[in-house]
Order: sequence, then C-alpha cells, then structure tokens
Amino acid sequence: MILTNLKTIKELLSRHGFTFSKRLGQNFLVNPAICPRMAELADIDGADVLEIGPGIGVLTVELAKRAARVLTVEIDAKLLPVLGESLASHSNVTVQHGDILKLDLPALLQEHFGQSQNLHVCANLPYYITSPILMHLLENPGNAGRSTRVCIDENNKSMPAPKRWFNTITVLVQKEAAQRICAPMGSRESGAITAAVNYYAEPELLFKVSPGSFYPPPKVDSAVLQLKIRKKPPVNVEDEAAFFRVIRAAFAQRRKTVLNAISAGLGLPKEEVAAALGKANIPQTARAEQLTLQDFARYCQT
Repeated sequence: MILTNLKTIKELLSRHGFTFSKRLGQNFLVNPAICPRMAELADIDGADVLEIGPGIGVLTVELAKRAARVLTVEIDAKLLPVLGESLASHSNVTVQHGDILKLDLPALLQEHFGQSQNLHVCANLPYYITSPILMHLLENPGNAGRSTRVCIDENNKSMPAPKRWFNTITVLVQKEAAQRICAPMGSRESGAITAAVNYYAEPELLFKVSPGSFYPPPKVDSAVLQLKIRKKPPVNVEDEAAFFRVIRAAFAQRRKTVLNAISAGLGLPKEEVAAALGKANIPQTARAEQLTLQDFARYCQT
C-alpha cells in the first residue's frame, strides 16, 4: 500500500467512511520524499519512538522501518480502523487512541517502553496546538530527567521517581512556528516559546515543506525542526514555575517595556519590578525580545 498515492489514500479513506475534520487540522503528507527524510534525520535506528497524530500512517511506516518500537497516539477515533489497515504489516507499531495533552505521559511511556534510554519523538504535529504539545513533552517531569518527585514502591517505601527524557524531538510544524522556536534569544523574532524551548533543548530548523506536499494542502508553508534535549538547562533556576511565569508575562505584552509587562502580567508594583530589574542589570526600557535566558534567570534570582 503506497500511502503517498492520492488514489490509494482516497480509496483507503472511503473504505472506512472517513471525513476530514477542520477542527483537528488534518492534512496528510503525500510527498513521498518528506517522511523518509524526516525519519532519517531523526536518527532513530534501533530506538523507541513516540509519534503524535499519525493520520493514515505515512510517517509511521517510515518510523517502523527504522525503530525498534513505535507508539503512535491518535486523537481521532475515525482514523483507528484506517490505521489498522495501513499499519497491519508492522508488528512493532502500537496505536493508542487519546489526546496526548490529556494522557498520563510518563505512565504511557513506562507501559510501552519501560526504562528505555533511547527514546525519541517524531511527528507531523497539528498546527493549532503545536506549542502546547511541545511544552507538554518538554515540561513533563518524567521526561526531563530532573524530577524531584518521589513515588511509593510496592513495599510502601519512598524512592526517586524514575528518570526519563527524550533524546530528540523531530516535528513538522507551521514554518512561522519553526522560525519562532529557532530564533536566537535576544532577537526580534524570539518569543515566549523560544525561551521555553531553549531552556530544555537546542532547536534547529532542518528543512522547509511546501503546501503541495499535503492532502488537502494547508494554506501555510511548513518546516521540520529538531530539538536536541539538553542534559541540563543553560541557566540555573531555583523555581522553574516562577521563571516561566516571568517569561510569559514579559512576552504577553511585547510592545511594552519589561517593566510594564511584568508588572501588569504578574500584578506586581512597578517599584518592586524596577528594583529587581536594576539588581539584574536589565534596563527598565528593554523589551522582552531583547532579553536572553540569562537575563530572565538573573531577574528571578533577585
């Protein structure tokens, strides 16, 4: 079954009575060069792979050829019988029905991959929830390997929660989102998502993808980016939650100075914010896009 052949796709979908959902932003890859290239650049030979939003399984097939095990999570129940047919010959693939943002990710990974230390993500992400999915993958305490949680074993003794992290996250997203994520910190193109991703990973834009590579074609250009997960953050932060609250507040009103944006966003007196900026050697007139992760970290330490 050639899943990039438009006739094959239409016949497959018709057999299972599938109709596209605008709400879920469904666009299936039909360019036969894209998925093999993604799977190759993801460097997943012999690894374990989590995929999100498999569609009809075009990328899944390429992942299955290279990976030891593939767990693919699909939110649309109407695609389950489609995937049952398109992936029937790949015994190393498991299809999980559910919303990746609502699933217990550490528990799901533990169930399917155990304590695997060679775990990657490779996916064609829905554009309307790219940032929430990426942050769900990056912020999840089970993934970052820096969790301070404790769990209770079978003998009712406390012990450290098992550490786990993804080695890489390789995803196809809207081009503008990829450019924003990969923008240098302190540049005009940077945003809150830039700061958040750079805290956990080193992002790289791999290649661009045209609208004609999809069925149906989206109205925007796309790009594949890769996040190489850091073993440790580039800055020391005592309270990650507070750190990200400051970043979100600063970028929420990016036309304002960081003094006004943080004050308004966090409900703090301007005098208090001004004093903290001064201690961190950050000009009160600076805007969020001009700050680096080091700047935000120094602010949070004052």
